[in-house]
Amino acid sequence: MESVTTVVVGAGHAGLAASHFLGDRSVEHVVLERGEVANSWRRERWDSLRLLTPNWLSRLPGHAYDGPDPDGYMTSGEVAEFIERFAAVTRAPVRTGTDVLSVRAAGDGYLVSTSRGELRCRTVVIASGACNVPTVPAVSAGVPSRIAQLTPFDYRGPAGLPGGGVLVVGASATGVQLAAELQRSGRQVTLAVGEHVRLPRLYRGRDVLWWMHHSGVWDQRYDEVDDLTRARRLPSPQLVGGAERATLDLNTLTGLGVELVGRLASVRDGSALFSGGLRNVCALADLKMRRLLTTFDEWAKASGRDTEVGPPEEFPATVVPARARLRLDLRGGEIGSILWATGFRPDYGWLDVPVVDAKGHLRHEGGILDAPGLYALGLPMLRRRRSSFINGIEDDARAVVGHLAAALRA
Repeated sequence: MESVTTVVVGAGHAGLAASHFLGDRSVEHVVLERGEVANSWRRERWDSLRLLTPNWLSRLPGHAYDGPDPDGYMTSGEVAEFIERFAAVTRAPVRTGTDVLSVRAAGDGYLVSTSRGELRCRTVVIASGACNVPTVPAVSAGVPSRIAQLTPFDYRGPAGLPGGGVLVVGASATGVQLAAELQRSGRQVTLAVGEHVRLPRLYRGRDVLWWMHHSGVWDQRYDEVDDLTRARRLPSPQLVGGAERATLDLNTLTGLGVELVGRLASVRDGSALFSGGLRNVCALADLKMRRLLTTFDEWAKASGRDTEVGPPEEFPATVVPARARLRLDLRGGEIGSILWATGFRPDYGWLDVPVVDAKGHLRHEGGILDAPGLYALGLPMLRRRRSSFINGIEDDARAVVGHLAAALRA
């Protein structure tokens, strides 16, 4: 049986960042990957997807975007190439095509069973991602069989859907992007809207993520947040990357002809039933956006950067239909397919250590699990608000690997 000090599970940006810092500290390790490097970017994204972050923010330890379009947004293929170059430059010891079947405690370390044999190690870094499995609500069981049901993992483009209108459920970044693409393709889209985060693409002439980055909002630590569980469950902001750098919010979708309805509450007797709280949900999102933009304004003034940017902007409130539909007959032919943009969850079915909570999430403190020698990277707000984004992994990986190395020395 092969022995190694550390096993890293996953060769995405998080696992490779861990490998970089493990190498810096001369910790013997291997990176196990079920597919190829950056596999999810290659296999589990729709064709038109682009990063939400501008290219100048795409950075990994010692490796930053150096192309001709710093204000553009990478396609999924370009992201995969960016991560693959990082793996090559750092000479990460990646073993592709290696499924991790189980990780279980063994003596003072762990036994990792894979499709290519077993490894014994002292520490494990779980970097397999937070979006392994699309979340589909239980109400999907009541949808009539004639209607096609898809998740973002199934969707590649409008041509892959059967005829008829489309009900998109979920209004985070995924939901609004797919709703816009489908509506522009000639489909009639109905969007079921629940809790969401509204943001403009540009604010005062700068990308809104420029403000998040420079103002320090993204640097808020996990142990400074009042309700950490809620912060880690927040939906991704309503943003889209594109050459036009356009805002994609509910008003944009309404302008395209998308019909807005409330949160999908149930499917009963062949009908989709929606919540009557659409107006309140949208008002709350508007309020939170305004508070955040005010925070940016205050930072610009206090830091002396007011003259670098445009004047403060006001954005119209979300326009809500006077009488949003509360019921949609799924048997009448109006809807041909439902696209469940209702989020994702991790898959830890292979982890035979009691560190997963009742909702399927790892119990950890800033990436340090409550089992000695187990660590995690690449999860929402792992250590900071920027943890969900590629540019947030450097600080997280440095801290987590620092703790791992200190534990090994002890």
